[in-house]
Amino acid sequence: MVGTTGKKHRKGVFDYVNLVFMIIFALLSVYPLIYVLAGSFNQGSDYIAGGIYLFPRVFSLENYRVVLADVRLWKSYGITIARTILGTISGVLFTAIVAFAMSRKNLMGKSHIYRFFVFTMFFGGGLIPYFWVINLLGLFDTFWVYIIPALFSVYNMLVFVNFFKTIPEEIHESAVMDGASEFKIFFRIILPLSGPVISTIALWIAVGHWNSFFDTMIYTSNNNLWTLQYYLMKVINESSMPAAGIALPQELLDKIAPETVSLAAIIVSVIPIFALYPLILKTLTKGVVIGSLKG
Repeated sequence: MVGTTGKKHRKGVFDYVNLVFMIIFALLSVYPLIYVLAGSFNQGSDYIAGGIYLFPRVFSLENYRVVLADVRLWKSYGITIARTILGTISGVLFTAIVAFAMSRKNLMGKSHIYRFFVFTMFFGGGLIPYFWVINLLGLFDTFWVYIIPALFSVYNMLVFVNFFKTIPEEIHESAVMDGASEFKIFFRIILPLSGPVISTIALWIAVGHWNSFFDTMIYTSNNNLWTLQYYLMKVINESSMPAAGIALPQELLDKIAPETVSLAAIIVSVIPIFALYPLILKTLTKGVVIGSLKG
């Protein structure tokens, strides 16, 4: 073993094949964004002729001018940001509370509750009964239809439970001996120790809220409750100008096309993701390191 420590690792065929594969995979992952970006900065009338793959042929900012003038974009942005922040905080907190209870050995009827939870993971009543329940609860066409049904996830609860079980039982016992209640133990001890799992679950919930459009399509009929992804779906599928009801100069209309305006709307919608990704990556990396040290 000592004699081999000074030897350099020689790259074999597998290393080169793996490198080529990863480069191709990276290019295939990035290219759709490059394609959308090039089209969004290209003049619409020229884009229709085709041939725009990497760079704009006729550079233009008119597509973004039209998108940024659309009031519906900013309303949907506000709804999506509000539901993502509120839905993530409430979803993490509610699910963590249930998971803490399920992680306790002295919970009455724990096995029956666990079976009930697992059953709901695989079987449901279907869309129509679910819509009926939403309507009976008065959630239809309200902002809370985005928040309340997403408060709890069985899968996320199981992830929380498995993490809570790694926390030494002696910590809970010593807190009980000091007179701390279960709520105090949860908020003062368990949550501060659960940074890695909280950051992971929060990311899952936030991405789900940010990308959601189906609940808007089914459970709302008010344009003021459109989410960002539903707005984009409407713009792309209908191939219509996003700036509906806005008087646009004729010279501007001659330079744009529904396709390029849609591409510009897509780019505008992903700007927050690009801005937050470095922060999210740093948080997740820190969480993984802490989790590995705990184990």
